[in-house]
Amino acid sequence: MSQNPNDPNLNLQDFETGTAADVEAVMRKYDRESNTRVWEGTPKLVVSIILAAFSCFCIYVTLFANFLEQVRMTSFMGLVIIMGFLTYPAKKGHVKPNSLPWYDIVLMVLGAGAFFFYTFNAHDILNMRLKELLTNPLYTAVAIVGILVLGELCRRSVGLPILCVAIFFIAYTFINGKTLSRTAYEMFYGDNGILGTPVSVCSKYIVVFIIFGAFLEKTGVSSFFINLANSLTGRFAGGPAKVAVISSALCGMVSGSSVGNTVTTGSVTIPMMKKTGYRAEFAGAVEAAASTGGQIMPPIMGAAAFLMADYLGVPYSNIIVRAIVPAILYFLGIFIAVHLEAKKLGLKGIDPAMLPRFKSLLRDTYLLLPLIVLIVLVCSNTRTMQFSAAVAIVVAIAVGFINNLTGYYKRAAQSNGGLAAEVVPAFTPKTIFDAMEQGGRSCVTVAVACGIAGVICGCITVTGLANQLISAIVSISGNSMLLGLFLTMICCIVLGMGVPTTATYCIMASTCAPILIQMGVPAIAAHFFVFYYGIVADITPPVALAAYAGAAIAKGKPMATGVTATRLAIGAFIIPFVFAASPALLFIDTVWYEVILITITATLGMIGVAAGLSGYLLADMNILERLLCIGGGLCLIIPGTLTDFIGLGVIAAGVALQFTHRKKQTT
Repeated sequence: MSQNPNDPNLNLQDFETGTAADVEAVMRKYDRESNTRVWEGTPKLVVSIILAAFSCFCIYVTLFANFLEQVRMTSFMGLVIIMGFLTYPAKKGHVKPNSLPWYDIVLMVLGAGAFFFYTFNAHDILNMRLKELLTNPLYTAVAIVGILVLGELCRRSVGLPILCVAIFFIAYTFINGKTLSRTAYEMFYGDNGILGTPVSVCSKYIVVFIIFGAFLEKTGVSSFFINLANSLTGRFAGGPAKVAVISSALCGMVSGSSVGNTVTTGSVTIPMMKKTGYRAEFAGAVEAAASTGGQIMPPIMGAAAFLMADYLGVPYSNIIVRAIVPAILYFLGIFIAVHLEAKKLGLKGIDPAMLPRFKSLLRDTYLLLPLIVLIVLVCSNTRTMQFSAAVAIVVAIAVGFINNLTGYYKRAAQSNGGLAAEVVPAFTPKTIFDAMEQGGRSCVTVAVACGIAGVICGCITVTGLANQLISAIVSISGNSMLLGLFLTMICCIVLGMGVPTTATYCIMASTCAPILIQMGVPAIAAHFFVFYYGIVADITPPVALAAYAGAAIAKGKPMATGVTATRLAIGAFIIPFVFAASPALLFIDTVWYEVILITITATLGMIGVAAGLSGYLLADMNILERLLCIGGGLCLIIPGTLTDFIGLGVIAAGVALQFTHRKKQTT
């Protein structure tokens, strides 16, 4: 039975949920990015100034500087090394305040020095002959030091999984006869190593959008999104879970981080879900699954989306448009699942008197101006992506000061029954400084992951491993595209466990995407396929960081939360097969009515699959009814007239049995 949310004697404190300390403890255990140094007093101010100055440097370079590409990227990575060692300690656990051991100082100086050496000698290095570079011990030593220090920073900030993958591929280059000096040259000085596409795109585009996201969060848009979701769905059955789905979709496209979004919106939605009557594991899983989907939600998708645009050579606006329908289907699947769970448990919604009114939120729609400006500029293709993001940052600052005039920060704290998503402070020059600092800090792990991903991609290119892998999978799958897609899915999920989405996509774009393209899948569909499966690794056990964060807040079992999140996010496992088999879902070689038809049948299919997995539609399902709904749903999701008719017939049989079943239960 659900608890009565209208009971005046109940409040969130009556329900056991994780505190901020609980979440921090879990994330320090599982997430390397959450394990940071503790700075206090003057040292804290100095580090904050360095991080904020880095953000200013990145904005200036991407907008105005005319440096050589090598100068821009090496200076960027040199600064990342400095900030990385100032932020991340050598090991997990309690960190002594204001402590920077001597060996960290040595590593920081050597690592940053290696990249700055390239910065100041870029013209000479580019004009030197290859033989001259390979035989000069100084250049080889600098390259080795730079690679090793970047690897150590990766271990600290990103984690071991991606580093182990990089070590494996570097060892593979040696096995294939590459010398130490040649490997060091290719990975450090070459265009296919650290300074390859991932770091190029990160330093040019991604970093500015990360800074924009930091400014947008400071405007309090997260509170607005949660209040908007509450006003739309909070009163219906299982309302808090539906609020979590909608608000996480909206907030996730701003933060771009599945873990960060889970903690931000989950601190409000998870206690509300538990108060309504959802199990702890289910509440944490809903938030994790919805937050993870933020990386596929236009207009600001995860960092990998910018890489995809560069790999494919298409405008970013092209990626945004093609991602709309799959993203809607993904969140629709989760929304249906939480609705059916609420009906199954007999849960009610939130008392309408406790919810913000939609009309009252209309006066705060100016908070969306930065997003609207960004969408218009990006989709019009009249300006570069980085310029569009810079303009959006200026608009976000203006919106922040408008908050002071309208008193939004006071209303946000009082709305939603006093349960605002965050404290929205008055917007001051310090807020701008804090946003610049937060943006600089968030850039470190993405840049490091991109650098290591560049090493992996470089090894794959130098050794020709990509061609061998293509031949092997094509040979195994024969003429079966379904088998080829399945093998690619397994590769993406395994490589993505514990590896950032950006790095996973880079690896898979170099290895598995060409396999799908060779098998006849359009290039955009192939890249979207590997992009999706790189994302779901955040909720796929045994390494499911977003699910573990949700479990920490809900005080649920981490592994059970991960398994439940995987079930809720089943759409992310199915939808890629749909647009790989029928690219019309991505608006490729199609007309509008085909897109509508595929969307309708896929939606009906998602309802069938969600019902079968939850075990409830009109009443509790037996095993036969569940199999009929799942099987019929899958047939509807698979594009094709024949499969659509079969799916409709099978689901109709399941629904008919459900009517009979419910009638018996009623009797």
